[in-house]
Amino acid sequence: MNEKIFELADELSALKAEKEELDAKIKALNAEIESVDAKLTEAMTNAEVDKFTRNSNTYYLKSRLFASPIAERKPEFLKALRDNDCGNLITEQVNANTLASWVKEFNEANGCERPPFLPEELLNIYTKVNVGIRKS
Repeated sequence: MNEKIFELADELSALKAEKEELDAKIKALNAEIESVDAKLTEAMTNAEVDKFTRNSNTYYLKSRLFASPIAERKPEFLKALRDNDCGNLITEQVNANTLASWVKEFNEANGCERPPFLPEELLNIYTKVNVGIRKS
């Protein structure tokens, strides 16, 4: 086999291993950031301090509201929005991974490149080829 292929394979392996290490470090750092953020938030709240400056940084308490429908009651939730003139909040979506899987299954079952009712003007399909690695 070509020596260049082995060199590129080794380089790809090393880069993927480095990425895994960095991902693990980022995950650990994010957990630590979340912990220290919670402690600082509690300390500022207890001290009734909403903002301060230290080492050229301004630290301040901020509040962000999160809302999500109860999963098992989503149809009722959507109906309530529609019934109360809030239907404009509802968007139709198709998950990209789900769509790709469906197209692949459709193609395999029907022996065609694309569903005939979804021409190129409606659906972009492409295949990306890259190298997979698994431990031997």
